[in-house]
Amino acid sequence: MHPQVHDYLLELQSRILAALEQADGHVFRRDAWTRPAGGRLEGEGLSSVLEEGALFERAGCNFSLVRGSNLPPSATQARPELAGAPFSAMGVSLVLHPRNPYVPTVHLNVRLLSVQPPGRQPLSWFGGGMDLTPYYGFEEDAVHFHRSCRQALDALDPAYYPRFKAWCDEYFFLKHRNEARGIGGIFFDDFQGSGFAEGFALMRATGDAFLGAYLPIVQRRRTQGYGERERAFQALRRGRYVEFNLVWDRGTLFGLQSGGRTESILMSMPPQVAWRYDWQPEPGSAEAALYERFLPVRDWAAEP
Repeated sequence: MHPQVHDYLLELQSRILAALEQADGHVFRRDAWTRPAGGRLEGEGLSSVLEEGALFERAGCNFSLVRGSNLPPSATQARPELAGAPFSAMGVSLVLHPRNPYVPTVHLNVRLLSVQPPGRQPLSWFGGGMDLTPYYGFEEDAVHFHRSCRQALDALDPAYYPRFKAWCDEYFFLKHRNEARGIGGIFFDDFQGSGFAEGFALMRATGDAFLGAYLPIVQRRRTQGYGERERAFQALRRGRYVEFNLVWDRGTLFGLQSGGRTESILMSMPPQVAWRYDWQPEPGSAEAALYERFLPVRDWAAEP
């Protein structure tokens, strides 16, 4: 199971948790778990969750390593011939839901999936990315986040960022509402490249760029005042987040279809959510600006 990837993922989780605890002032609850051999899924992991913090209303950063005998269909859309094969998967997944509506929600995931098709050589591929979901848009924040992603990937291949930025815009899209979940970032899946070394380098570049892409935005926005109006809009947009994760997200489906640990899988859900019938933002408002200026696809890294 590629011990160098295993060690990197644990170190990444530890590094991120330390930085987030320093930013929030509270400590994550660390929940180590195991699934013994003989069941539908076996493995181990470390789920780390912070609730009702000073900065984060709910935050989770999980590591998992699992093995199963039946690769679920959510993982084989591009390779249907591998459905039902034995597999192993490991990764770090993170979702942060700040309390202040001016601080955006953020998601990070980096993972490695390995499959042993009967009578064939083992196959492995990498996946991951990060994306930003603001409730109130600020152009300097969007530019910073995307430039951080571009800088991280340009060091490996200048073709990566435009390719994976476009993939992210396409993937994190609520088709049933015809709107984006947020302002995107980077996303890649089923990545092999020229081999294991290239995929592992892409995983590391993505994971290592996260704190520098997100924490400066947090520090700029965390003290901005807000009231009931902003919290109500945040809850409404969080509802879109829930809709995407439960309807479209392949990672959520993979975890549930493979028999993963439900508490860890649904760690990504925000704590306070709302839905309103046929709600529309007030023309000219900051809420309308999110829909008009930030959710439509833009080349943020090229903005002045």
